[in-house]
Amino acid sequence: MMDSSRSQAVPFGGTEVNWDKLDKTKFYVVGAGLFTGVTVALYPISVVKTRLQVATKDAVEKNAFSVIKGLLKMEGVTGLYRGFGTVITGAIPARIIFLSSLEATKVVTFRGVKSFNLSEPTQAAIANGVAGMLASICAQAVFVPIDVISQKLMVQGYSGHTKYNGGLDVVQKIMKSDGLRGLYRGFGLSVVTYAPSSAVWWATYGSSQRLIWRLLGYGGEHEKSNPSPWNIVLVQAAGGIAAGATASCVTTPLDTIKTRLQAAMQNKHLLITD
Repeated sequence: MMDSSRSQAVPFGGTEVNWDKLDKTKFYVVGAGLFTGVTVALYPISVVKTRLQVATKDAVEKNAFSVIKGLLKMEGVTGLYRGFGTVITGAIPARIIFLSSLEATKVVTFRGVKSFNLSEPTQAAIANGVAGMLASICAQAVFVPIDVISQKLMVQGYSGHTKYNGGLDVVQKIMKSDGLRGLYRGFGLSVVTYAPSSAVWWATYGSSQRLIWRLLGYGGEHEKSNPSPWNIVLVQAAGGIAAGATASCVTTPLDTIKTRLQAAMQNKHLLITD
């Protein structure tokens, strides 16, 4: 997806695409489509990671390769997509909430930081960081229940975890044992985990691209002509890699704690009630 941080200031060409002038139908359709595609490609990694995070010392599967081998042997490729339907069903509206909050907040923040006469990369870092953090907080209201349900499906029958008959069965058992609070188990930790991570990701993504464009000769006094589409894609990819690497340093430890809390505590409650 095009760098949404450029909705207020494009580092080349002098063209501005404001949020209020954006074709939101195309924005959401393309955004949802890309998100679904990325989710399909990366979902098996989430399944494997989650199973490793909740594995006990006695678990037979000690590494990612053994987890993949075990799933393929027992369930085939479908085993790598446990809970996928639940994630897609809930994540698309959550993504719309996230993108709306992100862009709207970014516009306001960009206007606010302009008066401080900061460099463009710094402005981008602040505006993207604040927008990413607030958007993440708003989206957690939908993401957390989906996360809880999908994680139960990912680890069911693994290391002593309860087995389920689909997402609705997970919801029914959680509501029976813990009520609505059970669907929001780990909400506070999710906010603490993903809000700073989102802030770091978007801040790094926006500022790193502007730095790269400057190194390539765009945005200065002797600005080049508009870059080719391939240059844009490569710069955005570089910004995404830098953002992902930086944000993972913040997310991974807290994400492990959150996953173990959500999976282990619910399993404990179900064992007690059974």
